Amino acid sequence: MYAQAHAERWRVSADRFGEALEASVQRAFASRDQSARDVERYLSALHLEDLALACACASGDPDAWDHFVVVHRPILYRAADTLEPGGGARELADSLYGELFGLREHAGERQSLFRYFHGRSSLSTWLRAVLSQRYVDRVRSGRRLEGLPDEESSEALPAVQQTIEPDRDRYVKMVQDALTHSLAALPARDRLRLACYYAQDLTLAQTARLLGEHEATSSRQLNRTRRALREDIEQQLRLEQRLTEAEISQCFASVADDPGPLNIANMLSDESARKESALDRSR
Repeated sequence: MYAQAHAERWRVSADRFGEALEASVQRAFASRDQSARDVERYLSALHLEDLALACACASGDPDAWDHFVVVHRPILYRAADTLEPGGGARELADSLYGELFGLREHAGERQSLFRYFHGRSSLSTWLRAVLSQRYVDRVRSGRRLEGLPDEESSEALPAVQQTIEPDRDRYVKMVQDALTHSLAALPARDRLRLACYYAQDLTLAQTARLLGEHEATSSRQLNRTRRALREDIEQQLRLEQRLTEAEISQCFASVADDPGPLNIANMLSDESARKESALDRSR
């Protein structure tokens, strides 16, 4: 594999490349056992040349960096222009180079963003995914800081006419109880990921670094957890509350229009506070 990757071109040692392969395998099979055949099949599907280039760039090899800039800068710029035509996202693309190069050090080791590339996709695909997530994070952050227009302004939003739903409070209470039960049943790692993203308001990148996983993995796991929560809530409403499919739909519609106390960030924060309080009492 070292020969297939042409890693010697970038002066990547066999030991260093072996470490990168081992890290990739550990990331892929972290939650399950693997056989030698599984590992062999996995390694054979990796983008080995891209992985070798990433290793060299993370180490600061100048030739590797020159090659990376020449080949991948146009790809990043095209992706940026797709996200925001007119060049508004190109600054975001340029800012990635500092993280990729690894301007910060920890324990004498460069903290390059390339550490999170494991060769499972092509380097260009991975870069576009990272840029897209940075763009989403920037848009989300900007929206949180936007002020509301004056009430007398022409830009002010009209109040939404709400109809009175006699069963709304009952529906919200059912969903809240079901969600509380579903959250408690989640694996600890899934609850932590939700708490980081929703309760602590961390970005996907920060959440992924905290959990030691790739941003794309955090995104996929968050989506999986949200789907699992909804399915579990529907199951509880169907079996325990004996609601019809129409009533279940009305439950979700009620909390979507106005969730009231149903706030996953608050619920996760309250759960964390209860655990800390219990820990203090045990001391």
